[in-house]
Amino acid sequence: MKRNYEDTGTTATMNPPQGVSDGDRSGKSDANKEGMMKKAEAAGKPGPGHAALEHYLGNWKAEVKCWMEPGGPPNVSHATAKMSWTMSGRFLEEDFHGEMMGKPFRGRTLMGYDNIKQTFNSVWVSDIQTSMFVTEGKGENDNKVITLRGMASCPMRERGDIPMKLVLRVISPDKHTFEMFDESQGKSTRTMEITYIRA
Repeated sequence: MKRNYEDTGTTATMNPPQGVSDGDRSGKSDANKEGMMKKAEAAGKPGPGHAALEHYLGNWKAEVKCWMEPGGPPNVSHATAKMSWTMSGRFLEEDFHGEMMGKPFRGRTLMGYDNIKQTFNSVWVSDIQTSMFVTEGKGENDNKVITLRGMASCPMRERGDIPMKLVLRVISPDKHTFEMFDESQGKSTRTMEITYIRA
C-alpha cells in the first residue's frame, strides 16, 4: 500500500496514528478540506491583477505599424478593437478587426491574471492562422507596463517557434500601446507597434 508520509500510522487507510481516534481524524480532515476550499475560492476570485486590466475596457481605434526588416520602413494600417470582461471579470477579451498584407482579418485575445502563479497570461488567435500564440509575464510600475513572453509559430521561417516579447504600456486613460519584439534577432528588434486611442 502507498504510504502517506504526513501520517504516523502504518498506512493512511488502515491504522490511524496512536492516540488519535477516528472522530479526531475526521475532524482534522474536515478542517483541512475547508481550508483547501477557502484557498481555492480565493485563488478563483478576480483581484488586484485583474483590476489593472480595467484600463483596456471599451472601444478603441488603432494604428498598426509592422516592420518586415529591422530598420526598414513600417507598413502602416488601421484597425478597431473592442475589449470586454468575460467569465465574470476573470478574463479580458479583445475582439480585433484589422488588416494584414492588404486583406482584412479578425483576431481575438484572451488575457487574465493567474492568482496562483502571480503572472499575467494571454492567448491570441485569428482567422488567418491555425496556431495559438500563448504568452506569460509580469507587470511593473503599478502594472502600467506589462511584459509578456512566448513562442510564436512563423510560416516564413524554417527554424520553428520564434521567441517573442510583448510590451503593453498605459500612456493615459485614453491611450495605450502594444509592442512586439522578435528576440531571435536581438532584444530590441521590434516587429510591431499598435497605438490604441479610445473611440
